[in-house]
Formats: sequence, C-alpha cells, structure tokens
Amino acid sequence: MQKTQRIIAIVLLLLVAASVYGIWRTRQSSSPPVAKQAVVNDRSLVDQSPLKTAQQVAQLASTHDERQFAQEALRLANYDVDIAFENAIRQARLHPPALSAEGKEAEAREQRAESVLEAEQDRAKQLTEAESKAPLSKKESIEKDLVQVQANMGLAQDELDDAKHALRRAGGDLVGRLEQQQEHYKARSKEITVPTGPEQPDQPGLIHRIAQWRQLHQKQMQLWQAKSDAEAGLVALVAKHDALDAQIDQEKAAIPELSRHSRKTTTESVPANVPAVQKTQEGNTTLLKKTQELAENQKVLSAFNKRMDTKKQLEAEYAQWIDLVAAQQRTVLHRSLYGVAIILAIALVGLSFSSWTDSLLRKLSIDRRQVESLRTVARVSLQVLALCLILLVLLGPPGQLGTFLGLAGAGLTVALKDFIVSFLGWFVLMGKNGVRLGDWVEINGVTGEVVQIGPFHTVLMETGNWTDSGHPTGRRVTFTNGYAIEGHYFNFSTSGQWLWDELQVVLPAGQDPYPLVDAIHKKVVQATRESAQLAEQEWRKAGKSRDLSAISAEPAISVKPVLGGIEMSVRYITRAAERYKLRAQLYQDAVELLGGKAPVEAAK
Repeated sequence: MQKTQRIIAIVLLLLVAASVYGIWRTRQSSSPPVAKQAVVNDRSLVDQSPLKTAQQVAQLASTHDERQFAQEALRLANYDVDIAFENAIRQARLHPPALSAEGKEAEAREQRAESVLEAEQDRAKQLTEAESKAPLSKKESIEKDLVQVQANMGLAQDELDDAKHALRRAGGDLVGRLEQQQEHYKARSKEITVPTGPEQPDQPGLIHRIAQWRQLHQKQMQLWQAKSDAEAGLVALVAKHDALDAQIDQEKAAIPELSRHSRKTTTESVPANVPAVQKTQEGNTTLLKKTQELAENQKVLSAFNKRMDTKKQLEAEYAQWIDLVAAQQRTVLHRSLYGVAIILAIALVGLSFSSWTDSLLRKLSIDRRQVESLRTVARVSLQVLALCLILLVLLGPPGQLGTFLGLAGAGLTVALKDFIVSFLGWFVLMGKNGVRLGDWVEINGVTGEVVQIGPFHTVLMETGNWTDSGHPTGRRVTFTNGYAIEGHYFNFSTSGQWLWDELQVVLPAGQDPYPLVDAIHKKVVQATRESAQLAEQEWRKAGKSRDLSAISAEPAISVKPVLGGIEMSVRYITRAAERYKLRAQLYQDAVELLGGKAPVEAAK
C-alpha cells in the first residue's frame, strides 16, 4: 500500500470510529436546548395567542403520539381562552373603563334611545290590550295608533343601534365588545382540528434522514417557543393573581364587617348603650355593594387560579411533546450515523481491495500493457461498484422498483446501444455464415486476415486490397461487432479460402501468339488443377440449395490486341494464402517461355 493510500485509510478509520462513537452517544438521553421566551402581542381585547400557538404547532403533528399531544394542547388552550374571556367580561362589568367626552355623549344617546324604546314598547303593549277590549267602532283608530307606535319603535331601535356603535367606537361598551369577540372566537375555535391521515412512511437513505432531522429540529424549536409562551403567560397570571389577592386582603381589612379580626375588635369595643339605629340604610347599601364587588373579585381570582393550572398543564404537554420529538431526532441521527459508517466502510474496503488487486496484478507474468489494462479495468469497476453502493446508502432503494428498473433499462439501452448490438453481432459471427480466425475478409472497406474475435470486437491484420501484393501492412484494425447486424462484410474464404487471381502477359508483335498462349495456359492449368478440383467440390457443398454443377474452376483465358503486341489474361483459382507465391511462379514460367529458354513444343 502506498503512503497516500495509507494516510487515506487512517483518516477513514478515524471517521469510522467517530461514527461508531456518535451511534453510541445517540442512544443516550440528551437535554434539549432552552428557547428564548417571548410573549405574543395580540390586538384583541383578550389574549388568544395560546390557542393560535397551539393551532400552529398542531399542524406539525405527524405521528399518532404527536397528534394526541396536539389534541390535548388545543383543548387546554381553548379552555384557557374561554376562561380569559369570561374573566375579562366579569372585570369589565365590575370596573368599566372611564369614558371620554365623546363616549359620554354616546352613552347618553344610548340611554335616551333605550328610554324612548321602552316607552314605545309600553305604549304598544297598552294599545294591543286596548284593541282586544275596544268595540268595533274604535278598533280602526287604535290600529292606526298601533302602526304609528311600531314605526316609532323601529326608529328608536335604529337610534339605539347607532348609539351603541358610536359608544363602541369611542371606547365604551367594553362588555359588548368582549361578548362580540367571544362569539367570533367560539365560531373560529370549532373549525380548529388536528391533521388526520396516515403517518408519513419512513424513507431510507442518508439524504432523507438529514432532511427528516432538520424538519424535526424546526418542529422542536417551534414547540420550545410555544412552551416559552406558556411559561410567560403563567408568570403574567401569577403577577396578576398576587396583585388582586393583595388588593382583596386590603379591601377586607379596610371593612371591619368583612375582617374577622376587625369584627371581633368592633364587637368588643362598641358600648352596650349604643343604639342599633345608628347604622343607617345608606351604610347598609354601601356595605352590600362592597361585598358584591369583593365577591366578583374572588371569582376573578378563582378564574386566575384556573388559568394558572391550565397554563401549567399546557406547559407540561409541550414539554412531553418536546421530549417525544427529541427522541425522534435521536433515532434519526442514530440511523444517519449508521449510514455514514457504512459509507466510510465501503470506502475503506474499496481502498483495501484496490491495494490488494494492485499487488496481485504485479505478480502476474504477462505483458506490462495488459497488466496496466487489467489494473485500469479493475480500478474503474471497483470505483463504479463503490459509487453505486454509496448512492444506494445516500438515496436509499427506489420506491417504485419496477418503474425504476424500466427507466434504467431504457436509459442503459440507449446509452449502451453499440455495446448491445456488438454483443448480439458476436453471436451472428459465431454462426454458420460468420467469420473464423484466419479468414480473409473485408469490413467497411478494410481488408485483412482475422486474428481475434471477441464478444464486442473483431480484430484484423490489414493486408491491403486484393489487387495489391497481399502482404500484411503491420496494422491491427479493430471493429465493433455491430457490423454483422447493422452493416455488411465480405468473407473471401470458404474452408479452403479460395479466390480468383489473374495473370497478365503482353506478347510481342511480329510472331504467332497462339503457341505462347497455349503454352502459358497449360502451365496455369497444370499449376492449378488440384486447387480447381477442390474449389469446385467445396462450392457445390456450400450451395446445397442451388444447382452449381455449371460452375467451373478451370482457368479462363482471354486475348486482346494492345499497343505493341497482344495482351493475354488468364484467370485462375488459388488459395488466399498461396496467391502471391503461385502468381510469382507463373510469371517466372511466362518469362522463360517468352525468352525461348523452354521451347514451345516442349510446352505442348
């Protein structure tokens, strides 16, 4: 293993160890962070933020347990706001706010309108009773008066409504405004529900785990904010409760009749000769009013206690919900660290296997170029395999496996079209009409002898075209086997690799050419007799479906006049491998005949 590979391996080992430690740590409980407290500022007369906050966090519930917490939080927040409205209405009735000049004028208008409306209603009641008792002659007059009174009642009602609106615009009629807001709130609260439906399926893959952890973290922060709001509301309620409790104690202490200690002191200190008539009716009225006010304040104090208990319960619900989300986060982080450890292990195993492959290839006693090729193929294959496994860990297995395989197959078919066609072409070349090692073929205009046939490629030793000498050029030409399906090829070889060759000789003018023509023809026939017979037999076997008895492999001769003499051409059959040697021998015989070294008669 090289130095760089060792360093990478050490780093990967350290990262794997850190991932294992993180996996172990995520199994332990951890304390969630403390969120900053914040109080929601609501423009309504009663703070409805607890229900709004509960509604917002309820939309985040994604599991059955979370939905139970969300439902309970909504119930407690709704109950809290209901008590707040009732308490606010009670306090508004007990302590109405001071009115401005405009408010006082509107209040006076309202009182006048109410007086007029009550008077008209009484008048209408009287007329109705009088109509039922009056004789027939007076009923028509009473009915007219009743219609007029009803019209006056409509006008008075309109004036009363207008006065109420003016009073509310001026800041008065706090009870009416609170009751109106309470009605709107109750109508909206009926529409608040917890999301239902099946739970989200768990998506494998490290990327999905990271996204899931981020969603849980955001959910946890919102829950901490809701819990902080509940705590802040509890603190505010405690302050109001303590202030009102102290005020009630002071008011009780100021009235001897309402304080046990004061009553005892008063009873003991009052002389026996003081008559009871000194307690005037006015004092009794004042004491009764004060007692009623204290009773209302006690109800307000009791409402504060209920709201404080509700706030505590709401805070506890949020705390339990936060713990549940934190447990989900730890589970997601635990699985994510497993994914990281698997990726690091894949990288470490791949690195080790690459080093082992390099050491194994160095021991092979083959050509250096082949060793480098094998090393490259092994390294690339290993990297592709490792990348596929890492992507599988990162993205997870595809959900729609059939669709994924179909799309992947279609994509690979388009991308690897040439390789697929070449592989199928290899089967064609291995067939009866294919090519074999040593065959002389022509592929895409290149001729040569087949030296290698693989599943994807055919290799030729180039020999030039058939009119040349046929000597190898020393170049290896490689073709993908797709030519066997998409293109065409010429195979000049049967089992004997027969081909036609031609001998051309120019006979000098001034002498009889026929003896030389016959002599050269006999030489050719003598040299190719055996080859011609074998070629005819093989051709007849190759063409079983047709009658090839008329085909002859005998040499054919042609003579034509040319400038300076007569040109003689002889076409004959020969083996591809023996073509050049036979042609050289025949040219030598022709030259000897032309030079007179062999008499023509002897040639006969």
